[in-house]
Amino acid sequence: MASKRIQQLKDAFNLKPHPEGGFYSEEYRSNDLVTSPITNTSRSAISHIYFLLTESDVSRWHRVVHDEIWHVYEGDPLRILDFDPNSLNNNISEKRIGDISAEITSPYYKVIHGGHYQAAETTGNYTFMGCCVAPGFVFDDFNYIDEPDLKQWVVNQGKDYNKFL
Repeated sequence: MASKRIQQLKDAFNLKPHPEGGFYSEEYRSNDLVTSPITNTSRSAISHIYFLLTESDVSRWHRVVHDEIWHVYEGDPLRILDFDPNSLNNNISEKRIGDISAEITSPYYKVIHGGHYQAAETTGNYTFMGCCVAPGFVFDDFNYIDEPDLKQWVVNQGKDYNKFL
């Protein structure tokens, strides 16, 4: 059943492999332009993608320079990880979003602040979601954890955080 729905989503939204893992399609990019307060460049006011993670995918540790909002549409809850590389005294935070069965219903969205590293995985067969970035996303603003010291810090946090590297 899940594999059929996953294929339906891939076909319906023309989802292609994403470099960080999973599948995506850009669905909206505003024609309105703003100047990024971070890069001082002109870009779309907002962008939106559909994003799909299956049980065999992870969204690798990455960051973008502007705020990103993840929101779950269907499937299993999403486990999302977040940390600020400028405050390594803080631990990696974890949140499950889209879990209606939780004792206290979790929200269906999570904001990742610009400059924070983020990673995610589905907690089941698949999670279909959307991600909005404002000002709009460009791949020039995207990077993985490449610094050896930062990679080691992630590994030292324990749990299974290294599988997202």
